[in-house]
Amino acid sequence: MVERYVRVQTEDGKIYYGLLQLNRDVHVFEGPPWRTQILTELVLSPSDYRFLAPCIPSKIVGIDRNHQITTHRVEQPESDPILFLKPPTSIIGTKSSVPYPQISHYVDAEGELAIVVGKRCKDCPPETAEQFIWGYTIANDLTARDLETKDKQSTRAKGFDGFCPLGPWIVPNLSFNTCLKTFVNEELRQSSCLDQTVLAPHEILSFVSHVMALLPGDVILTGTSTGVGPLNIGDRIRVEIESVGSLENQLIATPSH
Repeated sequence: MVERYVRVQTEDGKIYYGLLQLNRDVHVFEGPPWRTQILTELVLSPSDYRFLAPCIPSKIVGIDRNHQITTHRVEQPESDPILFLKPPTSIIGTKSSVPYPQISHYVDAEGELAIVVGKRCKDCPPETAEQFIWGYTIANDLTARDLETKDKQSTRAKGFDGFCPLGPWIVPNLSFNTCLKTFVNEELRQSSCLDQTVLAPHEILSFVSHVMALLPGDVILTGTSTGVGPLNIGDRIRVEIESVGSLENQLIATPSH
């Protein structure tokens, strides 16, 4: 059985990290699993909890121009990938709703594989980088494309609350021959293999670590493929990775909409 590490919240507001069982029970850890593998005696049944984002990183680092079949960029590729940051406040879990920003008229979804860092990493060479990867999860790098074009950079466009759905859990190992698919209202928008990237995960982690120190629980988004396009209020987005799971969210109106 593939280990699935989760972060959940109970009805009384308590938050736990745990190991998801086949029957959907959650066996609770003493702390984040990248810090401790000690299980407590507490076991939560499916009716006792809801899924949260599987980690709360100090930062979310995105990498642009890293996918071999990306077409939503009009600029010519450069020698180095482009990095951007999303704030931790943009993170939500699966099944949570995403408010459509009032000042945008063009939001799209970017289904991506996400790396979760397991221990502090700085200036790590590619050949040793894999030891710093705790595991992998699914991300949706939502982007207000009109604001990105207007600002000529990504901070505002990618930084809205709820613009980084993450989850539903973390898996420690992954086959990179597997596929990622993004659906909008059950219509397939994106489909690509995880190995269709310029840099592999360990190379991405190494590249980022030469810019900034990475801390346990930090998240790196590995890039998206072709197929992104405008979303409407009410749309349901589902990002799937075989052997990982399914991340589902819905765009909702803000009060002024």
